[in-house]
This record gives sequence, C-alpha cells and structure tokens, in this order.
Amino acid sequence: QVQLVESGGGLVQAGGSLTLSCAASGRTFSTIGMGWFRQGPGREREFVAAINWSAGSTYYTDSVKGRFTASRDRAKNTVYLQMNSLNAEDTAVYYCAAAGPYGVTWTSPNQYIYWGQGTQVTVSS
Repeated sequence: QVQLVESGGGLVQAGGSLTLSCAASGRTFSTIGMGWFRQGPGREREFVAAINWSAGSTYYTDSVKGRFTASRDRAKNTVYLQMNSLNAEDTAVYYCAAAGPYGVTWTSPNQYIYWGQGTQVTVSS
C-alpha cells in the first residue's frame, strides 16, 4: 500500500503561481514514478505531468509545457508540481497518483494504482 497526501492548492490570480506537493508513504519502493492529473468542472480527468522516481525523467501534457515543472525529493518521498503562468483553464482538482513497479504509459490514469485525495486549484481571471 502507498498513501498519498497532497497539499498546496488554493486560489490564485491569473498569471500567478502555485506549488503542489504530494507526500508518499508506505511501500513507495514499489512504484516506478508519480503522475499528476486534474479534473476541471464538467471535464474528464486528464493527465498533467509525471516523473520517474529514479531517473527524474519528466513528462507533460502539451498545454502545460513551459509553465509547469514536476520534481521529486527522493529523501522525502515527495513530488512537486510547480505551476506558473496559471490561467482559468488550469482551474481543477489536482490529483497525484502512484504508478506500479514497471514501465507505464504515463498519460493513462489506468496505469496508476494509488491516488491522493485531490487538492483544489482555482485561478481567478
């Protein structure tokens, strides 16, 4: 089992920044990496970013490239999502998720086993 606790969401003006954190505990060695997803009002859950624990390789959906940065602190078993230049389209509940132990299709939510509770990000225009 892996437990995920997210923090850092909130209300921010357009153009502003937020950093989300996701602290993992439990059998974290069993996960190859972590993903960030979001679900906006009336929208399906969508992939945002992912990071490989060991190599630190990162993956992003096109709409956040150049604005969002995923990182990890292996000593703290924590991943981060630095979000800059936020706009109204970024308003959503953001979830972190832990993948399984093997190679995954990072963009597919079905590849992730454990999920955090979600944190709300609201961008005001």
